[in-house]
This record gives sequence, C-alpha cells and structure tokens, in this order.
Amino acid sequence: MAGNRTFTMIKPDAVKAGHTGAILDKIIKSGFKIIAMKYLWLSKEQAMAFYEVHKERPFYGELVDFMSSGPIVAAILEKENAFEAFRKLIGATNPANAEDGTIRKMFAKSVGENAVHGSDSDENAQIEGNFFFSRFERF
Repeated sequence: MAGNRTFTMIKPDAVKAGHTGAILDKIIKSGFKIIAMKYLWLSKEQAMAFYEVHKERPFYGELVDFMSSGPIVAAILEKENAFEAFRKLIGATNPANAEDGTIRKMFAKSVGENAVHGSDSDENAQIEGNFFFSRFERF
C-alpha cells in the first residue's frame, strides 16, 4: 500500500451516532477510492491484537474496551499520497484542535471518541490493512 494507499476505521462512536454514510461520503468526495471495506464488531482479543503497539501505554485498556464496544467500518483507501492526504482530511486527534471541515471537527466527540482511525505512516497503513483484509478482499 505504500504511498498511494492508507487504512482507516470508522470507530464505534461514529457508527453508533449514524455518521458512517456521511464520513464515507466525505472520504469519497475528497478523492479517495475505496479498495476494501467491511463492517464488523471487533472482539476484545482482536482489538488487543490490533492495538498491541500501545499495550504499555496508560490508555491501552480504555482503547481496547472502546474499540470492542460496537461495530466499526474498516477500509483501505487509495489516492496519491494517501497517508498524508487522509491525515489532513481527518484532522487533529483532539476535535477541539481540528481544523474546520475535517472529519474529526465535524463528527468526533472527544480525544477518546474521535470518530475515525487513520494510519500514522505508510508502513503502518500496510500492516493495519493486512490485519483486516486478505489480498482477495481488495479491489
């Protein structure tokens, strides 16, 4: 996925609030192509495995509980310079600091319930995409 692909999840807070369609619409209208997408509910074990990189951090338990609290939408996105473009589209982790028009400014409730996950590097986008999708699930 390096360079032109990135990974995202619409988190349980945004799914529960009914923002899935509006967020996907904003992603598509921003020029991203959806390469793979699925709607699922992570088990606690799956959330622990996905966020294992954070297991030593104080917020790990809360993050795992939150991410396994309801359905999510996972997707691989494609666009030139996808990682950078998507990070700009989603905005700052804290929605209070996010620029107007970004996904988090529009749909996030707080730092913890911030509507979407966006990979933080090309390398992690590939790792995260591979966690959710086989090569047969990408179009």
